[in-house]
Amino acid sequence: MQTFTTAELAKYDGTGGNPAYVAYKGKVYDLSDGPNWSDGSHYMHSAGEDLTEEMETSPHSDDVMNDFPVVGELIS
Repeated sequence: MQTFTTAELAKYDGTGGNPAYVAYKGKVYDLSDGPNWSDGSHYMHSAGEDLTEEMETSPHSDDVMNDFPVVGELIS
């Protein structure tokens, strides 16, 4: 499994042909095929970031992440 630093994850922002990856609870997910992630953004959230804290106030449960493949893990 691939590992990502925060700086490496930031490269996967869903723009310019880059995939849209986000981290959540230490795992990195590929949201590129998610219908709500066009151009790497979803409401006020952006791909290439750790969304762990933002998910605490989101209107859906963390089960939504089960719809996306895990591509790696976020390391410190």
